[in-house]
Amino acid sequence: MTKASDPNMIPQSGLLSTEANQAAALAAYGGVLTVDLDAIIANWRKLEKTAVPAECSAVIKADAYGCGTAQVAQALNKAGCKTFFVATIEEARTARAAVPDAVIYVLGGYFQNTGEHYAKINCRPVIGDLNELAEWDVFCRRTGWSGGAAIHIDTGMNRLGLTLAEAQAIIPRINAGDHGITLVMSHLVSAEQLNSPVNAKQLAAFRGIASEFSGVPAALANSSGIFLGAPFQFDLVRPGAALYGVNPTPEADNPMQQVVDLKARIVQTRNVERGETVGYGGTWTARRPTKLAIIAVGYADGYFRAASSNDGTRGAEVIVAGKRCPVAGRISMDLIAIDITDVPPNAARRGHMVTLLGEGITVDELAHHFGTIGYEVLTSLGHRYARVYKGGNVVEPLTKPEPAQAAEHSPSPPPIEQPAAPPSPPG
Repeated sequence: MTKASDPNMIPQSGLLSTEANQAAALAAYGGVLTVDLDAIIANWRKLEKTAVPAECSAVIKADAYGCGTAQVAQALNKAGCKTFFVATIEEARTARAAVPDAVIYVLGGYFQNTGEHYAKINCRPVIGDLNELAEWDVFCRRTGWSGGAAIHIDTGMNRLGLTLAEAQAIIPRINAGDHGITLVMSHLVSAEQLNSPVNAKQLAAFRGIASEFSGVPAALANSSGIFLGAPFQFDLVRPGAALYGVNPTPEADNPMQQVVDLKARIVQTRNVERGETVGYGGTWTARRPTKLAIIAVGYADGYFRAASSNDGTRGAEVIVAGKRCPVAGRISMDLIAIDITDVPPNAARRGHMVTLLGEGITVDELAHHFGTIGYEVLTSLGHRYARVYKGGNVVEPLTKPEPAQAAEHSPSPPPIEQPAAPPSPPG
């Protein structure tokens, strides 16, 4: 059973269905966010198959794109994923507690005096600066640590990474052996644009420099890069958003399964007369006698104000009793008004659930209404929702290990407390 001490998790009972548990949670929460771990696994396997023979890792930064680091990491690890990428050491602690034997890279790089933290949890920094590399070398020589690190080379993003000239300069040292570099990587600028000339330029630059790192595996492709073909896949691919249902091929149909379902409850229904306005600023005017449903979600929950409607622009839509219904007026911090005039009488009442994501409304569709990308939609979904995980042999979130006090002198991680037994997955 899920720990009751976690305020955002719905207690699961073997005597109640998932639907019954969701209904029980609504007394405290305005919405329910359901994450389909089986869909994440299916997406990873599709990406893995597309990239064969390259290894398929998983990017689980930003709380696994809002889907839950521990749950996603454990499900993917059980499915066969052996390598994970996070953004920070704190994220790495959560991931390490979830997957004790996996390889974990930290994309945020290395800072002086953080070596002990990497050693304590046996994680690998992604080094993108010569100063970082020097500081990492000092730590490894001082402590005898040999846990490995990646080298990030900039091939056009102009964000993080060694320049090509800097990478060229360290090759003699790397090829001399005993360097502890376990991966050389770069990042694509425009992978989602199949015909972008930048892709070919970056590929040529990376292929040229990576080939000089003798015996070191190479990685270039993100989610969209996997679909650019075998030349981009090298030894390892790093999918992120595609795992969580975002379309990695926006110029074609989405090959990924939807992962997130978001529902919110109706807190009130009301009737307004023709000519009356709704919401802040009175920007939306009823053009007929209108029935509204007010739902308990707003921009504080990650449902962006940009999806509002006004008298000249139609906003986002919500599924009410199986029917698409438009947002009426401005989205406020905690509430949204929905026009349910065309929903059959009594099909939408106080306490009923409506669907904001799911039932045909995709992350990418919502991103369009928000004026952003699916990545931001997923990572913005707030923590005021109750959460349900289904599939994937769901296990409880694990306690994060404490920050290191001293460096370990072996690449083996310290023992991490494991749960006695995983609970049964929700029905």
